[in-house]
Amino acid sequence: MKPDTILTDKRELAAWLESGCKPESDWRIGTEHEKFGFCLESFKPLPYAGERSIRAMLEGLAERFDWEPVLEDGLPIALKKDGCSVTLEPGGQLELSGELLDNLHQTCNEVNAHLAEVRAVAEPLGIGFLGMGFHPTATLDDIDWMPKKRYVIMRNYMPKVGRHGHDMMKRTCTVQVNLDYASEADMVAKFRASLALQPIATALFADSPFVEGRPSGYLSYRSQAWTDTDPDRTGMLPWVFESGMGFERYVDWMLDVPMYFVKRGDRMIDCAGQSFRDFLAGRLPALPGEQPTLADWEDHLTTAFPEVRLKRFLEMRGADGGPWRRLCALPAFWVGLLYDADNLAACLELTRDWSTEERQRLRDDVARIGLKAEIHGRSVLEIARELLDLARNGLARRQRLDGSGDHEGGFLNSLHKVVDRGTTPAEVKLDAFEHRWDGDLTRLFREYAY
Repeated sequence: MKPDTILTDKRELAAWLESGCKPESDWRIGTEHEKFGFCLESFKPLPYAGERSIRAMLEGLAERFDWEPVLEDGLPIALKKDGCSVTLEPGGQLELSGELLDNLHQTCNEVNAHLAEVRAVAEPLGIGFLGMGFHPTATLDDIDWMPKKRYVIMRNYMPKVGRHGHDMMKRTCTVQVNLDYASEADMVAKFRASLALQPIATALFADSPFVEGRPSGYLSYRSQAWTDTDPDRTGMLPWVFESGMGFERYVDWMLDVPMYFVKRGDRMIDCAGQSFRDFLAGRLPALPGEQPTLADWEDHLTTAFPEVRLKRFLEMRGADGGPWRRLCALPAFWVGLLYDADNLAACLELTRDWSTEERQRLRDDVARIGLKAEIHGRSVLEIARELLDLARNGLARRQRLDGSGDHEGGFLNSLHKVVDRGTTPAEVKLDAFEHRWDGDLTRLFREYAY
């Protein structure tokens, strides 16, 4: 289907999701990560405009490294090149959406090349970048809104449905990986395994213990913020584990996820709170008599934010942003578990008896206590160790070797350090805050900037 294809039946929506099915030989890895920009002198967030700003970063990357600017109302809001894009989150978090790649060696090369470009532009401007799940010092008022029309609509709507919508938009960063499926049954198996185990990844990557300069009481405040953002479009999706789960079941959910907008040329039409189900029937109040195009459906899919999201691939969304070594560890973790048939079966068996209530409690607990959370009498630390061993074996079986003959399992080393230590990255920072930094979080920016 072409982007301007008119859609009239929900079966077309499900068919489009199903068109993402690929043979295993064509499975790829797409990695995305976000990071906070800050002024090296003041440690304050970057504004959109000015000599030391997000706009200056975009323009510098475009000029020095041949990225093509994407403009909105004449202002640069993104860059694109060779199947990759650099985009802006609402508070100016800089995001790399990488190319679809065959192996993790390529993924890590891509991340390293991107960060080298960012440093080359940032350092002469007096700019640094930090990977964490939640901004450790800034208030909401400290952070500029980026000039994207969709963010205006989201900004106005979110306070109506949750307390932390603006926090999520302006003060959070994540790293995620996008993975393929072979069939509807394979999609369901991977969706169920990854959704049940997403809290384990949240604990392993927990790296957002501070809010406005002080400990928050959470190890992943990013994860906590998502629990009160918008219940209609977030969460653990308990119906994924029910009989009848498939492409059409996901479509049914998305049809009832309230809309944000419809794009028509350069216009962004505010449809916040309206129904895509009505749109499909030609009854959308904002566009009476019109029915959606495929491009409208693709846009709408981006406005749901569950812990695992389905498009024509599956997105793992549970991890805090972090330092560069963990940017490669997140895709390694999930590729090792989900792209190996034996490991996928083991994950399904591990989580088979977890109830809806237990999965939700685990998701809530890891935001607060990380690896110490428990389910079915086992700690997250114990489960994480088991999963890392599975993942390493799965990566070894893939036999994607680098020039030295090493398989992809080495990208899990930073996570093995977490479980060997028994504490999350957040707890390492909390200990430094109390003992080495004397409560001075400028030390965090100095020690952990990319």
